[in-house]
Amino acid sequence: MPRELDHIVKAIRSSNVPAGMKTRLVAIDGPGGSGKSSLADWLARELRAPIIHTDEFASWDNPINWWPGLLEKALKPIAAGQPARYEPASWGGPRKPPRVVMPADFVILEGVTAAREAFRPYLAYSIWIETPRKLRLQRGLERDGVEARANWERWMSDEDAYIERERPADYADLILAGDQGFWT
Repeated sequence: MPRELDHIVKAIRSSNVPAGMKTRLVAIDGPGGSGKSSLADWLARELRAPIIHTDEFASWDNPINWWPGLLEKALKPIAAGQPARYEPASWGGPRKPPRVVMPADFVILEGVTAAREAFRPYLAYSIWIETPRKLRLQRGLERDGVEARANWERWMSDEDAYIERERPADYADLILAGDQGFWT
């Protein structure tokens, strides 16, 4: 484990479970390309936690307003001690098989808007990742190809509106710099 991040695992393990829940949901939020997925993968290994990705509900056509489905199919069941069951978004590719995420001591909720206001009552801990816009776009185009540039620019505009409206960093338990490479 990188020494720089020892404190994160300790803080998450000592976080309070929301009233009536047994699972500690840990949100990793930030704009696209900020490093959320790699941090989620690292934390999932450290905490032995499954990951629910907001990208399993979002799409290029609906980057922000997909959240009621995640709330109903994932967060509410996990909060009630039941499995989350849903069919991940295909993003224009082949249909993906249904997913079942069992409640556990910890579940990671990773992705753009993971710490949105509607999800906060279910969260035990929230991390916001700040990364320079130019680097985020570069990472996104490296992953999705240069032909996705128009989608990325539209997506980033929608993210900007979410960030301005909900100010998720103001509610985060921790803010990390996504350009430091501590967990990658």
